[in-house]
Amino acid sequence: MSNENSSPLNAAGRRKFLQQTAAGAMALGSLPLAAGAHVAGSETIRIGMIGCGGRCSGAAAQSLESGPFVKLVAMYDVFADRVQSAREVLQRQYPEQVAVDDDHCFSEFDGYKYVIDSADVVLIACASKFHPFYAEAAIQAGKHVFVEKPHGIDPVGVRRMQAVCDLAKAKGLSLLSGLQSRFQTSYQETIKRIHDGAIGDVVAMQSMFLRGPYRLEPRLKDLTETEYQFRNWYHFRWLSGDDVTQSLVHNADRMAWILGEEMPEWCFGLGGRSSSFGGEFGDMFDHHTAVYEYASGVQLYALCRTQVGCYNNSGDIIMGTKGKCHLHRGVIEGPNAWKFRGENNNPYQAEQSALIEAVRNNEPINSGYHMANSTMMTILGQLTCYTGKPLKWDEVAQSNLQFGPAPDVASFDTPPPTLPDATGNYPLPLPGQSQLLKVD
Repeated sequence: MSNENSSPLNAAGRRKFLQQTAAGAMALGSLPLAAGAHVAGSETIRIGMIGCGGRCSGAAAQSLESGPFVKLVAMYDVFADRVQSAREVLQRQYPEQVAVDDDHCFSEFDGYKYVIDSADVVLIACASKFHPFYAEAAIQAGKHVFVEKPHGIDPVGVRRMQAVCDLAKAKGLSLLSGLQSRFQTSYQETIKRIHDGAIGDVVAMQSMFLRGPYRLEPRLKDLTETEYQFRNWYHFRWLSGDDVTQSLVHNADRMAWILGEEMPEWCFGLGGRSSSFGGEFGDMFDHHTAVYEYASGVQLYALCRTQVGCYNNSGDIIMGTKGKCHLHRGVIEGPNAWKFRGENNNPYQAEQSALIEAVRNNEPINSGYHMANSTMMTILGQLTCYTGKPLKWDEVAQSNLQFGPAPDVASFDTPPPTLPDATGNYPLPLPGQSQLLKVD
């Protein structure tokens, strides 16, 4: 579809793109549908971006840092100005590696298809609703994928992402999660010690992601209501999933790692909005507490908050029968006291380098063993806060709940699922009253 924010790629541009694809592939080097062409790491690896905000731009930069053989060849975002801005920044940083001409800058809603056609590795970081949809399209096309968290914003989306992970494994393709904690050396060493018994048996965990709000987008006068919500997508739950899913997923993934991927049996929680009022804050809560209980007897107390001028903390504390671990500090207290003193790494860079090496060496990596489950865990926590009801893992995981229209059909023509009231505020879920779940 076309819109006033569309890229230079109109119908004529698409035809030109299709004519130029073969020539561009020959000039830059190409992959077949799997990674086997990269013998001895000598061939060019073409990357494409779906989403041109800060996170996808960062992932692209880290991929380009992996070596001069990595080339950025195509970019897509539903807003053309974001495509152009990201291209300018990356071209300044990597002038020899950014090979994106105007005909490979896309912003129509089908533009993601042309990025997938152009690239060997597709980087996906955009409105989270679309993560499973774009990952599915890329894997079906035989491309390797990096996809940012969360890996779905509702049960339908997460089940779709798990199916994508399974398909990638079957096709011998790499699919890497944006849950970068698993690439951080201090976490790796500290969690290894927990697994080796340094704090005894884990009995309880406290996880926090307390911060100010994500970037707030002003309402520009020329935007329709739907365009504004896409522009300010972090703050609308049909596009982002709210903050347990968006932020606390990092903590949840670390806790799953510590517990050997055990998932909770059930959860209860509380949440709401107490200080973040105004249309720019959309229809999301500004504080949540979710308490998870496990068959093993462990309890996880998980908190997140997005308010200005408050205490911030993004750490995890693990309590065991023989000691306590401050995971974010790499500190173990108790009889086996210890502190991580090694050189810490940049986990964002480490994960992108791992993906590029996996493609070069034809040794696929797949995050399917944890990424969907960790996301589903946060959806469980989000929904118990919305409803005020205790919820079981199985009833959430099997639910047909989907926020807003399916990503396959959502566009700027989509009637917005939520509208502001006379004060400019959007309606919120009402704990104790909102009924969200249906199970087939």
